[in-house]
Amino acid sequence: MSKLIVRSTIPSDIDRLLRLQASVYPNITPWQRDHLVQQLEVFPQGQLVAVLGERLVGCASSLVILWDEWSDEHNWSDITAAGTFSTHNQAGFTLYGAEVFVDPRLRGKRVGHALYEGRRRLCRDLNLRRIIACGRLPGYHIHASEMPVELYAKKVLWGDLTDPVLSFQLREGFRYCGIMKNYIPEDDESCGHAALIAWVNPDFKPDVGTLLQRPAKIADNQKGTA
Repeated sequence: MSKLIVRSTIPSDIDRLLRLQASVYPNITPWQRDHLVQQLEVFPQGQLVAVLGERLVGCASSLVILWDEWSDEHNWSDITAAGTFSTHNQAGFTLYGAEVFVDPRLRGKRVGHALYEGRRRLCRDLNLRRIIACGRLPGYHIHASEMPVELYAKKVLWGDLTDPVLSFQLREGFRYCGIMKNYIPEDDESCGHAALIAWVNPDFKPDVGTLLQRPAKIADNQKGTA
């Protein structure tokens, strides 16, 4: 049986990533090829793929931000600069999860877990304070006529309801922090909303700065021994 591997994204992955994303989100406008090229140029460490044998089966994309600049209401397009990641800021202490998707045929096979673990490893390696993301709520449209989105999220937290994304993220050790309304307006399943979640790095060392903030020579040496 082929082993699931999480590795850095490389340029030759881009066409397969675009096809996979289109199959995962048929009703949401996909990235453009130049978006993925720019993401790799801006922050290559933050772009991960899951590979099973010869198949590319998942993706996790992230950037680094100064969270204080974005902690109030924001949407996906603004915080990611429409997917170009030009908002990436090496002075930041927060790894922002911009996207995760998994081949629908492999849901339940722990591909998502492997990608989240890859992000946590990156957060530790770079000595970042936390991971923050805004996760879709694809189960909300079923209950939208019965309750506001805040109550839906609480019921997921209480175990009264199960959401395909938020329930998974809670199992992955993320904390629910509230609702970001109109995060992806065209996401009909989530009615445009998202759950703000956070994971705090228990190994963060505040006195040494992040790897991205250190002099290039030191960072290069540490990369070689990581």
